[in-house]
Amino acid sequence: MQVSEAGSTRKQILLMLKMEGPLTVGEMAERLGVTEMAVRRHINTLERDGLIQARLLRQAMGRPTSQYFLTEKSDEHFPKSYSSFTIDLLHDLEKNFGSELVDQLFNNREERLAEAHQMDFAGKDFGERVRTLAEIQDQKGYMVKVEELPDGSYEMIEYNCPIFQVANQYNHACQCELNWFERMLDARVERPECQAKGGQHCVFRIKQKERTENAPLS
Repeated sequence: MQVSEAGSTRKQILLMLKMEGPLTVGEMAERLGVTEMAVRRHINTLERDGLIQARLLRQAMGRPTSQYFLTEKSDEHFPKSYSSFTIDLLHDLEKNFGSELVDQLFNNREERLAEAHQMDFAGKDFGERVRTLAEIQDQKGYMVKVEELPDGSYEMIEYNCPIFQVANQYNHACQCELNWFERMLDARVERPECQAKGGQHCVFRIKQKERTENAPLS
């Protein structure tokens, strides 16, 4: 199969290595119809970004040469269908065992997130907790912006939803996320806009609890 002419040369190199396995600079230059010097410039960038690695190829005749192959990090540059796979599994579980089991799976995920990140929020004041949450969500691909409002509350916007396809069919996923936010922030969190419910973004209004709300029950 020929490499498509569309896209950048670096993308074409990644595609070649994905489909054909390790290749030398000379082999890549021949397939792309460019000079080896041009290929090396792109190879240097891909190596710097951790997407490819080199290994020495010993030949029967002549000097050893380098072959290049993809790293695990490069895998994120190729199409995935995780959402459809996950939804199919959830549909099967719901059909065979009922919706209560699916809801429990989302509840379990909420508990795991709370346990995994509990120490990230420990000992921090309200503003620090909000910014910590924004950083965690941003690292997970939600593309987050957070802003403090004049009344001391915060608005957090998630411009991307990595679990949109799942949340669109199982709204309990969104509710568990909201519950997790409230637990980690020890705050009241409202979501006036949600992508899974037709909104352009997921918008959260975060307000610190009043002192009486934080007081322990007698």
